Amino acid sequence: MRIRTQIIPVNPHHPEEEAIAFAALVIRSGKLVAFPTETVYGLGANAFDSEAVLRIFKAKGRPSADPLIVHLASKDDLRLVTKGAPEIAWKLAEKFWPGPLTLVLPKSGQIPLEITAGLNTVAVRVPAHPVALALLKKCQLPIAAPSANRFGHTSPTTAQHVYDDLAGEIDLILDGGATIIGVESTVLDITKHPPRILRPGGVTLEQLTAILGEVGYTPTPALNDQLGAFRSPGQLEKHYAPRAKLIFFTNPDVEKAVESMISMARQAKDRHQQVGIMLMEEDRPFFEELAAVLFSLGEGKDPAVAAARLYDGMRALDQARVDLILVRDFGGQGIGLAIRDRLKRAASQIVT
Repeated sequence: MRIRTQIIPVNPHHPEEEAIAFAALVIRSGKLVAFPTETVYGLGANAFDSEAVLRIFKAKGRPSADPLIVHLASKDDLRLVTKGAPEIAWKLAEKFWPGPLTLVLPKSGQIPLEITAGLNTVAVRVPAHPVALALLKKCQLPIAAPSANRFGHTSPTTAQHVYDDLAGEIDLILDGGATIIGVESTVLDITKHPPRILRPGGVTLEQLTAILGEVGYTPTPALNDQLGAFRSPGQLEKHYAPRAKLIFFTNPDVEKAVESMISMARQAKDRHQQVGIMLMEEDRPFFEELAAVLFSLGEGKDPAVAAARLYDGMRALDQARVDLILVRDFGGQGIGLAIRDRLKRAASQIVT
């Protein structure tokens, strides 16, 4: 049975008390609320309620082997959801929370196995968004919240994106406008030595190495050998994908990458296919004469803007009914590593 999904606008900087109180009541009653974080919109349920957590998986069509992130109101709540958080966890929390860093830690007995895909670890963070923090504080309990979209689809950065994917499946959407960072949090497994990035995101590898020294990262799924469950969200090889076929050009020589994109766009036109191109502004002159739909990711010198626009670009080009989306690599420094990770997982084809 489909649910009537309600949307309540909220001030993203000073969320209205009445709206937050209502959303907290919905969460505490075992239902689902989508809300903005600084990264993407999350789909929240009471993290201590197994039945509510299972509703997340059902609403998204998410496999049970893919664990959820638990959101906290403050670092002090680590004691509620983890078992013996090490000193490094508190150090990282002090530096990066609230913020887009998720830590993988030993879980406490209060956290249902449904959240962790049966693993004895849990992924936790404190979000840096006034609406998310207000909701967590009002609920007075941790909230389990993956991205608020159909599983495997492009992540949502606006309330409309959430509604497009999950209308009729969830109870409430708090509309706090567009998110700021636009890609998900960095997931760092600190049960390993050295700590290992399982998913690059809003906190960069460079920021973490400045604090920790050695930090591991390999862009391959981290599976638990015994259970076959992922140690972190965002580990699937195919993920974040638009409807259109996304082709990712990874040649580090920008000129050659652009030449390949132009060649493929012309071939697609000959096949009567509609092409969309996500580009940096400095590349625009190369593509303006093509019969293609262009979506700007901003200036190349500011990859944070590209990250913020990435998912919106995929969804906008889908709405334009393009058959192909072409995009080149923008480098692996800073948040560029997260952009590269999302594009690789969203791609139907990678051109080197």
